Formats: sequence, C-alpha cells, structure tokens
Amino acid sequence: MLRFPKRFLLTIPLLYLLYLLYFFGLTNAGLVGPDEPRYAAVARQMAQSGDWITPRLWGEPWFEKPALLYWMEAAAFRLGLSDDLAPRLPVAVFSVAFLIFFYWILRREFGEPSAGISTVILATSAGWLGLSHIGITDLPMSAAFAAAMLLALRWLAQGERERLPASAALLGTSVLAKGFLPLVLALPLLWMGRRRWFDWFRPQVVGAFAVITLPWYVLCFLRNGWPFINKFFWEHQVERFSTPALAHGQPFWFFIPVIVVALFPWMPTLALLFRRSLYSDARRQFLLLWVVFGLVFFSAAFNKLPSYILPLLPALAALAGIALAECKRPRWVLIATAALLVLLGPISAILPNALAAGISRSIVPAFHWTWLLPMLAAVAVWALDAAGQRGAAVALLAAVITAGVMGIELRSLPEIDRVTSARPLWRAIAPIHERVCVERLHRSLRYGLNYYSLVPLPDCRTEPREVEITQEPGTAPRLVNAMAVPAGFSGGPAR
Repeated sequence: MLRFPKRFLLTIPLLYLLYLLYFFGLTNAGLVGPDEPRYAAVARQMAQSGDWITPRLWGEPWFEKPALLYWMEAAAFRLGLSDDLAPRLPVAVFSVAFLIFFYWILRREFGEPSAGISTVILATSAGWLGLSHIGITDLPMSAAFAAAMLLALRWLAQGERERLPASAALLGTSVLAKGFLPLVLALPLLWMGRRRWFDWFRPQVVGAFAVITLPWYVLCFLRNGWPFINKFFWEHQVERFSTPALAHGQPFWFFIPVIVVALFPWMPTLALLFRRSLYSDARRQFLLLWVVFGLVFFSAAFNKLPSYILPLLPALAALAGIALAECKRPRWVLIATAALLVLLGPISAILPNALAAGISRSIVPAFHWTWLLPMLAAVAVWALDAAGQRGAAVALLAAVITAGVMGIELRSLPEIDRVTSARPLWRAIAPIHERVCVERLHRSLRYGLNYYSLVPLPDCRTEPREVEITQEPGTAPRLVNAMAVPAGFSGGPAR
C-alpha cells in the first residue's frame, strides 16, 4: 500500500490555503489608487517597446521608482496575461515565494514550531496579505529586504559568512525595487554585528551586491543623464524623507496604530513581546531592533503612507511567532485573536466606501448575527490548546481567517471595483471613446482610465469632444451628453 509522509500530507492543505489567500479573486477588482495603474502602464509600455532601461509613462520618461517591479510586470505582459492579472500576479508569486523562504529560514534558526506559527501570522496578517494583492513596489522591496536580513542571522549569532553574498544580492534586489531605503533600514544589522562589519566589504559580498544593483542605475543614468538623478535621487529619495513636498504629512505617532492594524488579527500576540526572556540571543535582539529602528526612522520622515511599514512586518511576525511558540500559557492570546475575527463582517461591509471616500466617511452597517460565527472558532481554539494541540489551534485560526478573506473578496471586491476602479467607467465608454474627453476626474480614476484606455483620453479644455466625463467633489463620475451614454453605466461614490 502506498504511504505518503505526514509532512507531504500536511503540505497539500497548506498550499491550498496559500492559493485561496493569495491568488483567489486576484482580478475581481480593477486596478485601484494612483500608483497601481501608473506602474502597470510603465510595465506594459516597457513590454511593448522592448526598452528595459528607461521607464516611460505614456511616452515620457518616468523616474519615480527603480525597474524591478516594471520588469516583473512587463514579463507577465510578454507572457500574454491580461491587463488586470499581469500587474498583480508577479507580486502575489513574489510574496508566496518569500513566505516559503520565511518558514525555511526561521525553521533553521528557531525551530519548527516558531517557524510555522510565525509564517501563519505573517501570511494571514492584514498588512502583508493586502499589499500582496496590489501591483506596487512595497511588497517586492520588503520581501527582498527581509530575506537579506534573515539570511544574515547566522552571521550575527555565530560569525558564519557563507550566506553573506546571497544576503547582499537580496539587499541589492530590494534596492532595485524601491531605491536606497533598504540600506538605511539595514543599519541595525551592521550595528549589532559592528565587531565584524568589515565582513560586508569582502570582494564576493560587495560583488554580489554590485552585480544586482549597479547595472540598471548606471545604464539609466548614461541614457538619461542628470534628469534621472534629479528626479529619482533628489525628489523621490531625499525630499520624500526630508520635506513635505509630496503632501503625505502625518503626525509623528502615525505608524504606531498603523503597524498594530497591519498585524490584524494577531494584535494580541504583541503583548507577548514585552517579556525580557524572549530576547535571549543576538538574533532576537536584532529582530526587535529591526522593528524599533524602522518605526523611529519612518516616524521621523515628513511623508508617511501606511504601506511604508511593510518591511517591518516580517521581523514583527517572527518575534510574535517565537513568543507564541515558547509561551507556556498562550490560550488567552489565541482566544483573543479568534475573537477579533468578528470584525471581518463589518470590515467587509465598510471596506468599499472606506477605500473610496475614507474611513471617516464610512457608515457602520447594521449588526448581522453572522458576524459572531468566528466566536465558534474561539471555543474550538480554547479546546485545542487545552488538549495541548497548539499547532492545530493556530492552523484552525489560519483556516478561519482564510474563509473570512474569501468572504471579503466575494462580497467586497465587486463593490470596490465599482466605486474605486476606473475599469467599469472604461467598459461603459469603450464603444464611444473616440467621442469622449475628460473635463474633471479624481486623479486615481484618471490614472486608471488612462491605463485601461491604452491612449489617455484628452482633456476637454484642450480637445473638446461630444461626451465629457466630469466629477464634482463628493459625487460619482458622470457623462455629460445623455444621448451618447451607453446603457448600464453606474458610477460609485465620491472619490
């Protein structure tokens, strides 16, 4: 009789959960926000032109970000993926690949229980999961940076240098994803290993970093000259940190609640991180310094966006997983985590309007008894942990979170598509787009419309046409000239 190893049998449901979390419903909503359609447009033009050096947005050089994300998405376009799938699938694959690596490296450093729980926490946390579904640069940069830092743990603890070239290559990959921010975030590693910092300047380590990082930067400068330096280095690296020019100002404490929410629903595990005994060796101390230094650095910056804290989540999830695996009585933490899942119902109802108009303008929906169903999971978690089955309790939580995420995708993504994406608007006007101009439109919808229309529709001020798209503050987009409006178009709430 054919017998399969227990590990193999466990792998099948885990892979299925990863599929449901990271690939199910990936295109149920069109591209959203100001960045995702612009990055996708740059990648699509790169794939069409064959110019893999100079990023171009609708024909003009565009130096806001380095090339890694564009290359990933351009390759997807070259493979024939759709306009909605090509920008998102590479990011989701990158995320899942990192999660597999995350488990492997933590298992080697801290043992299987800690690795398994840490990976579940990271894979099902709101911040990591949410940004794995969007085609922007934060996830590739954060995954590559975190992989580089985790590969250096053995060097930090024991002075082993064999993995440093691979770590340097991954650090270079993160620099190729979003600029020089990862080099600043890596300073805690050099500080913790300051007695052996010169190991990072050995020829094979520097060479690995340079081979990955330098070619694109050098070639892009040689082709574009000082405009590349001024736009990329000065405006989007220096000024993004040191001046309020980009209008993303927030109070100093902004990232404290952001990182707590990003860990949802695992926030109760944060209470376990205040035990001094948890930080018993240099590796754990480094994970803590990684989080604290990153929070201080991002908090000191003038410009703040919630996605900035993503490179801190792997370290935070690793600490939370280690603490939960080693805690003698973690039952209250697991039950509290399960209880927080009652928020999945309200989140599903609020999310579309929150993305469209801001959470402060969202209306809390009427209570529905189905929101309390996750409390059954809390009871089951209590029973499993009482029976000494902590791993099974964490696995049950992962399954319930996955079911909740699927519910959000099935219920919310179609509405998110309607109210935050330009895809429905484009589908409505596509048959008559040659007679349409844009009089006034929120910039996120305008960027999305430009992406879906392939060639941006003209402004009505410079090229008047029979049908005008207009949008007043606090209202949905509308088409002026009702005789030309295709049947069935319905705009969303204010943008």
